[in-house]
Amino acid sequence: MKILLIAGLLLMGAGFAAGQNQADKPAEPADANTFFQPLKWRCIGPFRGGRSVSACGVTGDQLTYYMGTTGGGLWKTEDAGQIWHNISDGFFKTGTVGAVAVSESDPNVVYCGMGEHAVRGVMTSSGDGMYKSTDGGKTFTEIATPHGDNHGLWIDPADNRRMIQGNDGGACISYNAGESFSTVYNQLTAQFYRIFVDDSFPYRVYGTQQDNSSLYVPNDTSSGVVAWSDCSIAGTGESGFIAVDPKDPDIVYVGAVGSSPGGQGSLQRADMRSGQIQLVNVWPEEFGGDIGPRDLTHRFPWTFPILFSPHDPNVLYACGEMVFRSTDNGHSWQPISPDLTRNDKSKLGPSGGDITFDTSGAEHYATIASFRESSLQAGLLWSASDDGFVYVSRDNGGAWTNVTPTDLPEWAYLQTIEPSPFDAATAYLAATRYKLDDTTPYLFKTTDYGATWTRITDGIPDHDYTRVVRCDTEVQGLLYAGTESGLYISFDDGVNWERAGGNLPVSPVFDMAVKHGDLIVATHGRSFWVLDDLSPLREIAQRGEQRLYPPRRTVRVMPDLFADWMPSEGRVYDVASSAVYIARKDDDTGLTQRTVLDAGEGAPRGVLIHYTLPADLPKDTAVKLSFLDAEGNELVSFSPKPVGYADWDENKKMMEPGPWIAVKPGLNRFVWNLRLPGAEKVPGNKTAGEANKGPIVPPGDYQVRFCIGDECETECFRVATDPRVDIADDVLKAQFDAIRSVIAKISDAHKGVNKLRTVRGQVEHWHKRLTDEAAVVAKCEDILKKLGDVEDALIQPGEQKNTYSLTNRPRLNAKLSSLLSILGTADAAPTESALALVDDYSGQIDGQLSTLERIIDEDIHELNRLILTADAPPVAI
Repeated sequence: MKILLIAGLLLMGAGFAAGQNQADKPAEPADANTFFQPLKWRCIGPFRGGRSVSACGVTGDQLTYYMGTTGGGLWKTEDAGQIWHNISDGFFKTGTVGAVAVSESDPNVVYCGMGEHAVRGVMTSSGDGMYKSTDGGKTFTEIATPHGDNHGLWIDPADNRRMIQGNDGGACISYNAGESFSTVYNQLTAQFYRIFVDDSFPYRVYGTQQDNSSLYVPNDTSSGVVAWSDCSIAGTGESGFIAVDPKDPDIVYVGAVGSSPGGQGSLQRADMRSGQIQLVNVWPEEFGGDIGPRDLTHRFPWTFPILFSPHDPNVLYACGEMVFRSTDNGHSWQPISPDLTRNDKSKLGPSGGDITFDTSGAEHYATIASFRESSLQAGLLWSASDDGFVYVSRDNGGAWTNVTPTDLPEWAYLQTIEPSPFDAATAYLAATRYKLDDTTPYLFKTTDYGATWTRITDGIPDHDYTRVVRCDTEVQGLLYAGTESGLYISFDDGVNWERAGGNLPVSPVFDMAVKHGDLIVATHGRSFWVLDDLSPLREIAQRGEQRLYPPRRTVRVMPDLFADWMPSEGRVYDVASSAVYIARKDDDTGLTQRTVLDAGEGAPRGVLIHYTLPADLPKDTAVKLSFLDAEGNELVSFSPKPVGYADWDENKKMMEPGPWIAVKPGLNRFVWNLRLPGAEKVPGNKTAGEANKGPIVPPGDYQVRFCIGDECETECFRVATDPRVDIADDVLKAQFDAIRSVIAKISDAHKGVNKLRTVRGQVEHWHKRLTDEAAVVAKCEDILKKLGDVEDALIQPGEQKNTYSLTNRPRLNAKLSSLLSILGTADAAPTESALALVDDYSGQIDGQLSTLERIIDEDIHELNRLILTADAPPVAI
């Protein structure tokens, strides 16, 4: 997930307080499309299916199937459910597919009905009609027609043992009449309600998945792939909030209405160490049948707020129709507010009316939907209800004031109240009324504790209703809003909004978190997504568009042993995880990119560099990105891909494999893996491949320099030690020096081989040309024998196949290169045996290079004398 293209933002001052002059704020991007389309998002999963509401197969084709999802669009598999691809991105305007059908007479004709049959509190959205494809889902045309919610089963009319089932866990395929089905752990359609991000490294993203369970997904793994096996279940919630105990990260509080015993308001205290779950409901009153919310002592909805105080880690809040507080881990609860809702009894009867009772607890109404305590002022509490009331307390719950916006229509669902992290009097509100057939976006801002509110929705389409608003934690006035179809960003405190899609799919955004310098998004149909490094957005909000953006602090993470294992292009099964991915060469950078098909994508390894190029940059302009040490000494540099590279022969490509920097107009991103250049290369050589990568730089201060022509800009950044590793910086420096010395020695060997082969070519020339000169021929043969012995000691001679290591003994370059894995697979001091072998192999290489120099100084000198005697030009060295 990455991003951005921008234009002409003016330098801005520090604040975004109400009433600030527009001239003090940075200009909006001149072209929103070029600014936001390059946004690059990275999905971390989980790849466990969400609700699939419809499914269909293709008659006569045993491999191709379609499934429609709630909030996740239309998906297609052409390999019997091994891999699913979304085919609605870019075509559908809403994310919920209620029905899908394929014509039996023409499998290229596909119809999709959008939306759910009945929009309940636990469901997602209505639709926007029907879409039709006449090319098997490659393109779609929208047609107006009703939509519906449909859990489906399709059975092949020609083979009733073949079927596809759509269920709350996704879609699965059977070839044996239902005796077994394909997995649901390969579908990116999970629906999440709320999100919580902890302080681990890598951080964990918690959420409750509709119709499944509460869980966490790591932002990264050692393999760089976030597979289902990397995720962990945390309680049994499918609907509510999650809060991690700040005193103990293995204790997780989960709202589990509808997926847990214990009466209403199921609140679980899950111990991740023991696996035990204690129910600590505020008021575990049983309900059911004709008992409605009005008959209960307290009311807790499908998603009720659960959170810890940002000022006291012993204070835990939970909200029903009022706010409750616990200081003993949920063992006891005290109400600290009156009923903060409308409490309209006429709307609090049993769900389903008097005909068909449906009292699962999902539709309990007149409750608090969002609750927060200000991070700036202890005891400043904000409450927003599902029936349209906003309350504030400025004395830790002693007194509450109704501060509902006067121009907010009644009965709005107030999904998010967001206190400002910069001004205690400022808060933001996101509301929806889609259940009342009102799809208008409602966002509000107050700067006086709710006494007055300002509507802030300019730029958000009238039909794209809002669910969540979050403040950036470092830059005042930089806001993020989640809607029914995606994400919007404001650089001016909500005065204007711009669509910020990038590759973030069209899907309802239910919640977001701004933490660890990233934006983490919980979608209701397409799982979790992460926008790595908000630095460019923050810089734009403060100073406008820049040529080079300051990099953020980067943690130095050692790669997995098999992180670079990529034997071929095409579909490859990962040896380090359960994931499947496709390997391909990237046109812009020359790196082998992994497109993960059934798992999440790990965080970028290295420092993220963002830079901007003008649209009118002449093609022949030199562009260069360099990395320097703290003193300004260049360590490594990168340039654009050479013109005509595709026409180069394989040996030339091998000598210059990249990576290269992208030079597209607008914002570009480059990830430096923190490695220095590898060893000198030998054309055609496939041995000592470990030495193609240089050492990872040690922790410390570094610089990046970006040059367009003769104009250069420089920014500083820091590389930090992995917090999971207890090691001193001087040990890492010693490890770095050891690896760097090995790379240098292999370079010496390869330079010697290149020099040797140049000399040998000339000797072979004179050996063939002066066949009548016996002395010359004899000397040439003597030299060729000596050169061959040196070459055979340093490097494998002759043509090399990919299986060379299985059938040939390793030469000195390969022996020394093999020690790089011993020296550099972990943050640790080099072992004594490895260093001993480094000295041994290095000494042998030095000996062979000394022999080569003697051959050149003595034997070639003698050969030149003989050649001159034969009246021919000498060997050039």
